[in-house]
Amino acid sequence: MSRQLLVEAARRTLAHAKAGTAPTEAGVRRVPTRNYYDPERWQLEMDRIWRRVPLVLGFSVELSQPNSYKALEVMGMPILIVRGDDGVLRSFVNMCSHRGAIVMEEGSGVARRFNCPFHAWSYDSKGALVGILDRAAFGDVDMSCLGLTALPVAERAGLVFGGITPGMAFDIDAYLGGYGELLEHLGFANCRLVGRQLVDGPNWKISYDGYLDFYHLPILHRSSFGADYNNKTVSDVYGPHQRQVQPDRRMLELDGLADDEWPLDRLVGGVWTIFPHLSIAGFEAGGRLYMVSQLFPGDTPETSVTVQNFLATFEPDHDSESLIDKQMDFLMHVVRDEDYYTGKRIQRAVKTGAKSEVIFGRNEGPCQRFHGWVDALVEADDSQAMSMFTNAGEFHHP
Repeated sequence: MSRQLLVEAARRTLAHAKAGTAPTEAGVRRVPTRNYYDPERWQLEMDRIWRRVPLVLGFSVELSQPNSYKALEVMGMPILIVRGDDGVLRSFVNMCSHRGAIVMEEGSGVARRFNCPFHAWSYDSKGALVGILDRAAFGDVDMSCLGLTALPVAERAGLVFGGITPGMAFDIDAYLGGYGELLEHLGFANCRLVGRQLVDGPNWKISYDGYLDFYHLPILHRSSFGADYNNKTVSDVYGPHQRQVQPDRRMLELDGLADDEWPLDRLVGGVWTIFPHLSIAGFEAGGRLYMVSQLFPGDTPETSVTVQNFLATFEPDHDSESLIDKQMDFLMHVVRDEDYYTGKRIQRAVKTGAKSEVIFGRNEGPCQRFHGWVDALVEADDSQAMSMFTNAGEFHHP
């Protein structure tokens, strides 16, 4: 069924490619420029979006072994994700129950016990406190009540989703609304993580606008890759999540072939995004290579950081490793020196007060929908926010 949805989406994009058209919105959308820098607005976004929706924190391949772990920090929250010896994935606040020390340094590995570096209190892979240094001398405490604090976590399509607010659960299936079934076709569960690099950017929404916007491709990227692309997009939408595909000559290559002859690489092409911060794009580098960009807000409204993860669907050899390195360097250049260079200049310009709004055109539907969801979540309370995803509906074309 999910492959059929991909085929139907490809048919629609092919029809637009043959006609030289693309869908458009009913009108333009205006977004206040202050939304890109105002501290009060930014804090609302942190509290009402980032601290209560599932975020993509990693990949199943990073945590494939029993007792494997990943320690990271997201928006000031130290997180420890662990695959227990029972195969269950769990997430915790990476904080010792004794005096609050961070238990594990950022990174990944395999460990049966997690020992606090301050006083050697130890925890097992289920987060239970299993050891107190000089237990008899310490005093009377109930160890069963002093385990690591749990955080919500779930796996879908080879992606690890987690929350950063203790006690705030999420329903990942309701959140994805069927999108996860399509993401399965990307094959992340069987990929190899072959590279990772960081890029500093402007306000998180300025950065994310670029991943949703094909309108700029042949202009901003004319010297890198844009000359080979048009500026049109056809969107597939699952609630707040979107996939953009270009109706161009690549889609025309499918014309005349039977549906069952359409290659999977073409069916899963385009840019896949998971609200509020993930972008997935595929490339060729000795085989199918994905760049999965995790965008996180920085410490201020005017900063962000993007983690570019590179996952290969094949086992790299010497030749393909060289191609992967070149592709990583190229994509760092494109994002850092073209997208985020421009974004940081936008960041400076919008603060001048010269314009009170930015405008998203009828041909910029993905950005319009993104800002619509941002506004709606900022205005919603916790119960309303969760019901928004449940009621968002199944896959549709705008």
